[in-house]
Amino acid sequence: MSRAFLNEDKFEQAGDELVERPISPHPNYVTPRGFRLLSEEAARLDTLRKQLIARKDDPFAIQQKAEVERDLRYFGARMESAIVVDPATQPVTEVRFGAVVEVEDENGDVHTFAIVGEDEADIANNHVSWVSPLARALIGAKVGDVVRWRRPAGDMELEITNINYPLEENA
Repeated sequence: MSRAFLNEDKFEQAGDELVERPISPHPNYVTPRGFRLLSEEAARLDTLRKQLIARKDDPFAIQQKAEVERDLRYFGARMESAIVVDPATQPVTEVRFGAVVEVEDENGDVHTFAIVGEDEADIANNHVSWVSPLARALIGAKVGDVVRWRRPAGDMELEITNINYPLEENA
């Protein structure tokens, strides 16, 4: 299509529109550690925003400031909607939010997963969101129970071998 048929001002503005970060529709359960991490990230972003304000003549800084402000809105909303769940208040005999669960898979391999809030999830550190298929399979189970984890790669049975609710916030 010829550029003559495009409204160049609108075309250029469309690339500048910053899309808001999506907010999960699920309740925002967080561990005390998770709430601390949200607060720390919001504080870091606020400091960065203040630094970028000083560079008001730099087009890159203006764009970066817009992104930082968008992220600040996201973290502010997540902190405002946070439902802090202290793992120490959970039943020690059952997998619930905040649990660190040890399982043995069908091959005899042992895995440990912490069930945390959506913003805390980090599979590289075995922190899984409470809304993930794995956490949903584990929640409500007790030591000795075998649960079915429904995965795209095929279902897997996991036996719960240990349930722990860490007192340390770094879990």
